[in-house]
Order: sequence, then structure tokens, then C-alpha cells
Amino acid sequence: MPVVFDTDVNAAACGEHVWGAAQGLDTFCYITVGTGIGGGGMARGKLLHGLVHPEFGHMRIPHDRKTDPFPGVCPYHGDCWEGLASGRAIEARWGRPADELAGDEAVWELEARYIALGLVCVICVLSPERIVLGGGVMSQPGLLPLIHREVSGLMNGYLDDASVADGIADYVTLPQLGSLAGVLGAIALVQNDAAY
Repeated sequence: MPVVFDTDVNAAACGEHVWGAAQGLDTFCYITVGTGIGGGGMARGKLLHGLVHPEFGHMRIPHDRKTDPFPGVCPYHGDCWEGLASGRAIEARWGRPADELAGDEAVWELEARYIALGLVCVICVLSPERIVLGGGVMSQPGLLPLIHREVSGLMNGYLDDASVADGIADYVTLPQLGSLAGVLGAIALVQNDAAY
């Protein structure tokens, strides 16, 4: 049997490329917001690789310490994207896991802001045709529309492409494969290894 090694998020990206929300696209990102934040994706039909694998979660994003004095949970950077917006960060900041904070508006407004700040970096640097957001934190009802609002506000009309400005719900979306994206993506990786 063939064996292929890659990251979990690149596997999820492959699954969404073959059977899910990124079908027909050759430049897109899959970002998981869960215990940590990870990202993978494709550029011109090839999986993103480099010196090491892409480390989306360790991007430095703006941190307004007056509004949010929380120092972050990343053992390397403290308040990088993962340090401020991962599931571990939510639990450390608010004292309870994300699934116990469903009705707390302040939690999800702040979370949406941090996720959007990272997404704007991804949009401006990689120019993906779509961003697929998976992971346990993204299962929070109502979070995605808050992220859409924040991304649109932060972009401030900078990109006049309709997919970002008017079609934000199609541009930043949840995985069509749900929690199976990674497992199905592992199959897609083996089936399409030569293509990726």
C-alpha cells in the first residue's frame, strides 16, 4: 500500500478539494480553529510546503492589551493567533471550555475579531480563492456570521472582488465534509499523491 506523509490540515484541505467546499479551486486555504490553530492549502493546485509546513497559527496579529489583557497561551509567542484564538486560549481566558460559553456574547465577539484578524493576513498574503474554516471552535452556532462581519469591516473595501465584498459567506465558509475532512483527505492524499 502507498504511504504519504503530510500535515493534518493539508489532509483536510485535500479532502475539501476533492469532495468538499474547495472543489474546482486551485488556490485556497483550509484553517482549523480547535485546540490550536493550523492551516494548510493549495497554491496553483499544489499543497503548500516550504522550509517546514506552514504555521498559520503562529502569525502575529494585533493584540489590544487594554481591551484584552490576556497574555495568550502559546509557549513560544504568547499572543500569536493560536495563543489568542485557539480553544485552549478561550478556556484559559474565560476559565471554562468554549462549549460551556455558548450564550456569552463577549466571548464570541472577541473570538470573531481575532479569527478575522488572522484571516485578513491570510487573504492579503496568499490571496486564496476561498477559505474553509474547520475545527471544534467553528462549531459554535453564530460564530461564522460574526467572522464574516469582522473580515468585511477589516478589509474596508480594499479588495473589490465580489467574492470577498459581496459573497463573504461563500468566500469564508465551513467545510462541506465537516469533521470527516481530515480522514477523507488522507484517502485523497494517497489517491492523488502525484498530483499534489
